[in-house]
Amino acid sequence: MTNAAQTDAAIAAAAADAVPMPILVAPHPVLRAKARDVRPEDMDEIRRVLPSMFAAMYEAPGIGLAAPQVGIGLRFVIVDLGEPEAREPMIMINPKVIAEAETLAAREEGCLSLPNQYAEVTRPEQVRVQWQSVNGDVMERDVDGLLATCIQHEIDHLEGVLFADHLSTLRRNMLLRRLAKEQKLKRK
Repeated sequence: MTNAAQTDAAIAAAAADAVPMPILVAPHPVLRAKARDVRPEDMDEIRRVLPSMFAAMYEAPGIGLAAPQVGIGLRFVIVDLGEPEAREPMIMINPKVIAEAETLAAREEGCLSLPNQYAEVTRPEQVRVQWQSVNGDVMERDVDGLLATCIQHEIDHLEGVLFADHLSTLRRNMLLRRLAKEQKLKRK
């Protein structure tokens, strides 16, 4: 296990004692804003909120969460495709896709900010992603399958893009109307 993976695992483990952060639901305007790059002076605050972000993601339950989804306009995401008994957390600061396969794959996606809404989205099947660890190390990795989909989905959030934006106008509008109706019923 690398130093970065050990650090990510320790931070994710702290989620057990953390209060989950509230997850914003569309159409909250923060979800449409482009997040700014993380700077060195932001790292103390990020380290402070990460356990609560993991707690929110695990409680939901979800496999990825971007900072804008919890109201933080900075470019960082967390991802964990592992099972509760075998966590595989990744903390990605300023992540970016630096290469993508020409081969596309369709996969059903959902989003913690669009609860109970799912649709098939087509994305590159494999990507090379680069990010910084919480220790400041530059990391790079080729990913495919569900992990590639998840990372691309979370990076979209950093650009103010929701998975529904990848759908046809008709499908997107149907999904967003259904979400609005469900949220209105939930508030009653």
